[in-house]
Amino acid sequence: MFSLTYTDGHLLSTDPARIDLDLVHDWLSTDAYWALGRDRETTERAFAGSLPFGIYRPEDGRQVAVARVVTDGATFAWLCDVYVDRAARGRGLGGWLAGAVRDHLAELGVRRILLCTKDAHQVYAGVGFTPLDVPQRWMQLDRRPPVTPITGKEQGSTTPLTVEA
Repeated sequence: MFSLTYTDGHLLSTDPARIDLDLVHDWLSTDAYWALGRDRETTERAFAGSLPFGIYRPEDGRQVAVARVVTDGATFAWLCDVYVDRAARGRGLGGWLAGAVRDHLAELGVRRILLCTKDAHQVYAGVGFTPLDVPQRWMQLDRRPPVTPITGKEQGSTTPLTVEA
């Protein structure tokens, strides 16, 4: 396991036993645009199959941030589910977390780390991440059901659309 202490005393740890999955699930399923509505079992399975990073307050050990890394531990990693509690934002914890992930994976020999963000480009750029310069090489298979833009419901849903006047 890997751990670091921030200048203000916050502790970062990769100990999976320290991750507060109830809290993490609440953060992700209710406040993270990429995981809204994610069920508890999916969160649990995702973290069980990943390398978790948690940040904990110095005064009481309460978790204030999380990230998970999907990796083979040798050549490739995907950094995802990065979340800092709203009450703990603005203290540099997100950048510190991303830098710690980068450094820990470098120690393992991992040379490529990917991530996807809608709104935190500056945080990740601050620790060396750059936009992909050859996106035409990358492909995906996305098995999420298509969503109807108007209702936000999955297409083909059996729930009829009703309009009230």
